[in-house]
Amino acid sequence: MTFDRRTLLALPLAAGLAPAALVADAAGQSAAATGTTRLPGDPVWPPAERFGLWPGIPAGAPTPLPRPRPMITGRPGQYRDVQMRGVVQPEVGVFRPQRPDGRAVLVCPGGGYSITSLRNEGIDVARVLNGFGITVFVLSYRLPGEGWADRANVPLSDVQRAMRLIRANARRYAIRPETLGVLGFSAGGHLAGSLEIHHGLEVYRPIDAADRQSARPAFTGLMYAVSNMDPGRSHGGSRAQLLGPDPDPGMQARYAIDRNLRSGDAPLFLVHAEDDDTVPVANSLDMLAAARRAGIPVEAHILRRGRHGFGTRLPASSPGSLWPQLFDRWMREAIGPEAPL
Repeated sequence: MTFDRRTLLALPLAAGLAPAALVADAAGQSAAATGTTRLPGDPVWPPAERFGLWPGIPAGAPTPLPRPRPMITGRPGQYRDVQMRGVVQPEVGVFRPQRPDGRAVLVCPGGGYSITSLRNEGIDVARVLNGFGITVFVLSYRLPGEGWADRANVPLSDVQRAMRLIRANARRYAIRPETLGVLGFSAGGHLAGSLEIHHGLEVYRPIDAADRQSARPAFTGLMYAVSNMDPGRSHGGSRAQLLGPDPDPGMQARYAIDRNLRSGDAPLFLVHAEDDDTVPVANSLDMLAAARRAGIPVEAHILRRGRHGFGTRLPASSPGSLWPQLFDRWMREAIGPEAPL
């Protein structure tokens, strides 16, 4: 699904459908407001190739609409992330490798469900995985705490729809739809885990032929991911943003990823650092134990050091810096002989 430039320019920025040039300009203005200036070479979101998820404003939108607030973080000479708030029209950025091998992954950046870290856990990840021949799709999803009705199901709606649209257009992207998996970071890992267990849950009304496609991932990678919504055990910020100030017990139970795994769910790849002081490593240990109980194929890498939010930026001397190579090899095994490379 695409929008032509004339249509985009006719829509206000508040509608969340700004073309890349306007988003880049907004990012520069946000950076200037925080004492930084947009520099040549800074990352820009969205990329030239991308697609929107919904025809117009998604259901359950608040009034007034959230205001798109992209921001470039960091000072000149430092690492500079692109962070997004105020997503009204979620979209997927497409990152193609020079030599695609048919494999594909949808990446869900983290940010505690209050922002999305589009460079550190999106663009940079895509560029690394492209080097292995993997076509990467980066999801900029709606944030549940920005006034949406049925807030807890909003991110899941976006990731399900993204999977279905990618599969419906597999030929266009030169991918084999049966190899499409998901990879999530931190709260984006919770979203990827939600897709793992709830890919078939009806959280939005089907709108076109793409919604006849399966949203089931062929595999699920969870990087320092939130695995449950338990107070005091998980990540408090993610819980508050997803479930709100007075959480519904049913929704809290629905989004306990580790307690909802079932036999037949997709293979899992877990990475977490023991010294993570944002999302406790217990989240991944609980996922490992749950996967083993359910008989789900799982590979887990527990790092001694790495802290939280490292993306692909661990120093080369760290064993954890090799996670993309491990993920590439594990993915080849996980998708199995029915999809030879």
